[in-house]
Amino acid sequence: MAAFIQKLFKSRKSSETTGKPRKDVPEQPQVPQEDLRADQREGQLGLLKGSPSQEQLGKLALEGVTADIRLSAAKGLTDPEQLQKVQKQAKGRDKGVYQTVKQALQAHRQEMERQENVARTITTLINNAQEQARSEDTKLYQARLEALTNQWKELESQATAEQVQQFLEATHRCRERLQEMEAARQEEKRHSEQLRQREETLELLTSTLEDLKSQTGDSLPSLSSLDALQRTQENRWLEATRDTDVSRQEQKTYESAMLALRNYLSALRRLTQAREHIGELSAALDSDEAVTTEQQEQAKTLIREIDWPEGFPKPALLEPVRKLAGKRTEKPAQKEDQGDQKARVDNLKITLDKLESTLEAKQFRESRQLLKTAQNQFRDLDRRHAKPFQARIQLLTGQFRELSDWQGFATEPKQISLCEQMEYLAEQPMEPEAKAERIKELQTEWRELGGSSDRALWTRFKSASDRAFEPCKAYFEAKSGLKQANLEKRQAICAELETFLENADWTTIDWKGAERIHQTARQEWKAAWPVEFRDNRPVQKRFDDLLKRLESPLDEERRRNEGLKQAIVEKAEALIEHEPLQEAMNEAKALQSEWKAIGITRHREDRKLWQAFRKACDQIFARRDAQRNARQQATETADREATELLDQLAGVTADSSAETLGDALEKLRETKGNTLSQDVKDRVQAARLQFQQALDDKLLQQKVSQWQELVRARGNGGVAPSELPGHWQTLASNQTGLSDRELVIRAEILAGAESPAEDQQRRMEIQVQRLSEGMGNSEQTGDRLSELEKLVAQWCLQPSDNTPEAALSERLNNALAGVTD
Repeated sequence: MAAFIQKLFKSRKSSETTGKPRKDVPEQPQVPQEDLRADQREGQLGLLKGSPSQEQLGKLALEGVTADIRLSAAKGLTDPEQLQKVQKQAKGRDKGVYQTVKQALQAHRQEMERQENVARTITTLINNAQEQARSEDTKLYQARLEALTNQWKELESQATAEQVQQFLEATHRCRERLQEMEAARQEEKRHSEQLRQREETLELLTSTLEDLKSQTGDSLPSLSSLDALQRTQENRWLEATRDTDVSRQEQKTYESAMLALRNYLSALRRLTQAREHIGELSAALDSDEAVTTEQQEQAKTLIREIDWPEGFPKPALLEPVRKLAGKRTEKPAQKEDQGDQKARVDNLKITLDKLESTLEAKQFRESRQLLKTAQNQFRDLDRRHAKPFQARIQLLTGQFRELSDWQGFATEPKQISLCEQMEYLAEQPMEPEAKAERIKELQTEWRELGGSSDRALWTRFKSASDRAFEPCKAYFEAKSGLKQANLEKRQAICAELETFLENADWTTIDWKGAERIHQTARQEWKAAWPVEFRDNRPVQKRFDDLLKRLESPLDEERRRNEGLKQAIVEKAEALIEHEPLQEAMNEAKALQSEWKAIGITRHREDRKLWQAFRKACDQIFARRDAQRNARQQATETADREATELLDQLAGVTADSSAETLGDALEKLRETKGNTLSQDVKDRVQAARLQFQQALDDKLLQQKVSQWQELVRARGNGGVAPSELPGHWQTLASNQTGLSDRELVIRAEILAGAESPAEDQQRRMEIQVQRLSEGMGNSEQTGDRLSELEKLVAQWCLQPSDNTPEAALSERLNNALAGVTD
């Protein structure tokens, strides 16, 4: 191959430069120059058509026989080294090759720069994602993560598998952080809600006990109401203390208040049950007979059995029994209670004085403890004794907040140092025991600093602590006995279930709440896993039995509710063909409200019943839709026909004949019963009014023209009575005899026409007369026509020998003509 290439690229000049051939070398035969170039060109073309290397292409680009060969070889070059070599040697020798190679080198550099930019961007995105996963800044955390993810999608195809893995791991940690943040928010929300529920429970119990202590012995509270209050508050406290930290003082306050309420409730229940016996003993005391020793012993025994709690007013019902037993009414209880309140007031004063001293000395931990003690003592006071201390408590609380802020400012550098130490510890591989011990030391130091009000700083320390303790989890879980802990959880679940079942009143129970308890118990039971199989067997049997006891009334209630829903379905199906439709729809809506009010059911059965109920309701309302569609179609058809009719009558105008206008009106009246839309109805009504007005005008003109002809006929010799309308005789007989001039003047007044100057005086007199007769304000169109008709009738019915003046006839016709203008 090398010899062949040398043959292709040997110089086109002759190898013999100067001098004669050497004598020891035999003279070679001369090959024609044109044949040699042709052979070289064919060989170089054959090499180009094959698969030449970059080195071969470089030689062809420089030493090709023809310009096309050199240019083709230059276009095939991709190796930067060969491109630079060819560019250097082709400069000034072959412009085409030089430009081609120069452009290829420039494109190569641009591509390299683009790839470098992409690589830098990918590296930056990975670093940003990893920094985001470690960052403690939670502001706009999710938005920043979404921005990184969107940028990565555009470059992911150009990243290596290792880079993709790094980015995915970083974003996965970010999403875990998001989940932790959301879980923390939800957990904080749950704890806050539980705290509120506990506070309301304690407040309700305290106020209830105070009300019971303040009432007189003559009135006793309702036993059922107190019993319901006690049960609901017990369940409420149970839910408000589940999986949350409750202070000892808070739990103690609740237990004390609930114990007092239970004792009072038990005593009240025993008192209610012993009413009959109390009545018998009271009757014995009221009788004149001497009280026997046996009766006294019975009274003493009854008082001991009822065991009315101290601190509460003694019921008046017990007074006869107490007298029979030889005991007096105990009123000093209130004094003892007052004395107890006085002692609590004194203790609170001492605590507040100490709190003021510690706040002045800026002793944070002591002040915090004393403030809690003072708040608890303040809550133990009744309203009358607590009111004087309320302002002082608020003032000292504000001073403590200021001290807390100062304490946070002073301890923040130390807390930052603890965060850094904990973060460093999280990255160090250590033995679990040693690492856990160091974590405890740092946490103890944090607590000794009094905690932090900076949520971000605490979150940073807590996150570092969790990461540091993560490698120790498996070790300590195995060491602490996870199975035993789960077994104890399951035993606690059974105990809670048993307590609930023993205290449940199935006649007044909240069925949805009971169903939630059933579901929660099953979920928590599954979560308490793994457990030791042998130890779990008796607990599992107990749990199954308790679930059966709980499921039995639940299933009974579900079946009862399913029966109610089945009845609703049957009612709905009966309404499918019910008439009238509006009544059926109203009853269907009422059934929907009844459906929502029904309690728990089995999910699968409820789904079937709901589908049947929904199907029946859909069929009922489908009838309404069908009627609505039918009305809509009828309206569309009527609108289309009315529009076509209006288009046909578009040529009818006020100048059309009366017959044409009458026909148009008749056609429009035929659409009166159709269900037209409001727009088309308005158009039809407008056309009808227009045609009616035009027709009235036509008829008026005809009538007035007829009158004018009769007026002229009288002036031309008289009018025969047979040629006049039949009712004119009646009209004329109702009028007093008027002269022709007065008739004309009256016609001009009615028509609003001017009268000559010589008749103005008479016209004024007539107008005054009409006003006095009450006719001046009644000149509506119909009234004017009837008045004019009377005047024309009287004019035409004058004797034939009484020929009117031509000027008066002309004035009368002019007045009539003014009516139609």
